[in-house]
Amino acid sequence: MAVKNKTTTTEVNVTDFINSFVDKQEKKDDSFRLIELMQEWSGFEPKMWGPTIIGFGSYHYKYASGHEGDAPILGFSPRKAEFSLYVYTPSDENQILLESLGKYKMTKACIYFKKLSDINLDVLEKLCKSTIKYISENNKCGT
Repeated sequence: MAVKNKTTTTEVNVTDFINSFVDKQEKKDDSFRLIELMQEWSGFEPKMWGPTIIGFGSYHYKYASGHEGDAPILGFSPRKAEFSLYVYTPSDENQILLESLGKYKMTKACIYFKKLSDINLDVLEKLCKSTIKYISENNKCGT
């Protein structure tokens, strides 16, 4: 039996989500700035993915296990403790860029930071564009 992905696009308005979910003004301002930047860099309008992820564009993935689904090409979530960025792919270029990104933590697929001023936006732009390129070359992309 196929497992349904929890993270799919929704009809929730992105601005309404930020205004209702984010409780600190600095985080709201950072969220709206990230939206502007990611929209500019990706060329895609922001959409809600699941209850808390703001995504830009989409792509279809399929793992060797047979599991497949759709995901945003770029995205972030303004979580309570810190932002979660979904902009990383395992390219050599991205490994080098991370060295200059600024103050962040990282897990396998997410970059975490507390506020936008903690990271270098020029480096973030390069990471985002590198991610778009990598995903476009290795997956079926949509809107």
